[in-house]
Amino acid sequence: MVRMLRPLTRAVTYTRWLHLVMAIVWPSLWLFIDEAWWTVATATALLGIAGLVPATRLVEGFQARLLLTGHRQDGESAEIVATPSATWADRGRTVVWLEVRLLLGALVSHLSVQLPLLAVDLASTAVGGERAGGAWLPVEGHHWWHGLLAPVPLLLLPVVVVWSGHLITALAVRLLGPSPAERLAAMEERTEQLLERTRIARELHDSIGHALTVAVVQAGAARAAGDPAFTDRALGAIEETGRAALEDLERVLGVLRESEKPVSGRPTLADADRLLESARASGAKVDAEVTGPVDTVPGPVSREGYRILQEALTNVLRHAGAVPVRVRVRVAADTLVLAIRNPLTEPIPGRGRGSGLRGIRERAALLGGLARTGPDEGDWQVHVELPLS
Repeated sequence: MVRMLRPLTRAVTYTRWLHLVMAIVWPSLWLFIDEAWWTVATATALLGIAGLVPATRLVEGFQARLLLTGHRQDGESAEIVATPSATWADRGRTVVWLEVRLLLGALVSHLSVQLPLLAVDLASTAVGGERAGGAWLPVEGHHWWHGLLAPVPLLLLPVVVVWSGHLITALAVRLLGPSPAERLAAMEERTEQLLERTRIARELHDSIGHALTVAVVQAGAARAAGDPAFTDRALGAIEETGRAALEDLERVLGVLRESEKPVSGRPTLADADRLLESARASGAKVDAEVTGPVDTVPGPVSREGYRILQEALTNVLRHAGAVPVRVRVRVAADTLVLAIRNPLTEPIPGRGRGSGLRGIRERAALLGGLARTGPDEGDWQVHVELPLS
């Protein structure tokens, strides 16, 4: 019983009823002036013409979201759009919505008046009184059992109000909801947001992970060496790497704070010397060779290439330690090739495999490239080919 009465305690039940009653206000005023049949036909035709105006969908959608959903931003509210009509299909659905709202509003308004009048007539005739004026449903005779029926119309009235509210809301979702093109655009926007979040997660993993790995390796080497000069060099490398990581962190946080701003200032392969020097300062013997015009590599490819190289060097320091590393960067006519090799060693205790290799493969795949990682002739290799087009 309590569950059945719960809709009557919600404000949205009555705002939905108000939404339906508002639909017949101006046709009712017109009928008071001229009660001819063509008045209803003219009102219906004018609604059809109004529905063809693109801004009508915007107004109706805003009103429906305000009165039918109770200011909720999910569920039904999210399914009712407040945008102008973009296609003739949108205009057609708006026309249908206006006509259906007028018809249902007229029916609900009529019942909202007639049901209480019927209850009054039944109660009056039960005690020998006369019928009230304005009631359309006749109550004949004077019978005592009319008093037993008097509460029935009053009980039907909240049922009409609640269920008509549910019906008009369902129709609004269907007729004022997003079109297939709008749903596709929203899905594409959501996909872009997810891809951007994934890219930012990779950025943070690569830049911060590299900085922490270099700092840990440098600190461990400085403590083991016991050489003040080496310690000074290690602290300098840690400071430089930390500053670069802070710059990356500030840039990524800036993108998160201002989502409309384009990404800028990301390092490219032109800044690869910084990575190589950082690895050398950590004790790795880096043999690097760059072939071809690196400066002409397109921005997205160059930036992803930098991150791939960064992750590969980070993995070397993290899992193999200070070992010889051979780095080859080659720019061909239509391909960027990155090859990083280091001797296979026993895994450093306490350092397991992370998600770096998966990140390398994901970056290459997003650009339509190919990444191979794994043992090769006694070495561990990372071989990546990225198309320049």
